[in-house]
Amino acid sequence: MYQALPETVTFEEFLEWKPENGRYELHKGVIVEMQPTGEHELVRAFLIRELNLEISRFNLAYSIPGQVLVKAVDKKSGYVPDVLLLNRPNLVNEPLWKKSSTVSQAASIPLVVEVVSTNWRDDYFLKFGEYEEIGIPEYWIVDFAALGGRRFIGNPKQPTILVYVLVEGEYQVTKFRGNEQLQSVVFPNLNITAEQVFQAAL
Repeated sequence: MYQALPETVTFEEFLEWKPENGRYELHKGVIVEMQPTGEHELVRAFLIRELNLEISRFNLAYSIPGQVLVKAVDKKSGYVPDVLLLNRPNLVNEPLWKKSSTVSQAASIPLVVEVVSTNWRDDYFLKFGEYEEIGIPEYWIVDFAALGGRRFIGNPKQPTILVYVLVEGEYQVTKFRGNEQLQSVVFPNLNITAEQVFQAAL
């Protein structure tokens, strides 16, 4: 769930306004307060734990922070993904990193994950397009409650994880359900099933 505030602001104004507490995004100049559900946060926490295990196991130069903003190419939007994988060595090239914990380069963002809430169109349309335009190599949409459109998760609707991988500038999707093991380019040795992710919400 989220609550949109009516003001239209620039990205720079948003950075100046953004409070330390709370979770806010900028959608085409409009400030949006994010208010995730408890189930949403349990799924998010499970994914962060599993990915951090992979980072530690292979001593990767990645980090999963809590409140990093991804600046869109159009400079009118900024998102705080549910899970953001940072490539630490590239942060020296990010002009807004030190002051505003903001990244904008694909080289800094190997993977983003959005856990679907009632505003599912943001994940399937708005953020999908923005992340693809930035050139983020991998994008997961975790639709644990089967909220998305039937064109994405089937008819009848069923819990689905969509893994989008950037191929020649465009996302190509693979869908995972039930006991199917997730396949990730960024984490090729990841050993979790879609159902394990869904069960985290219970």
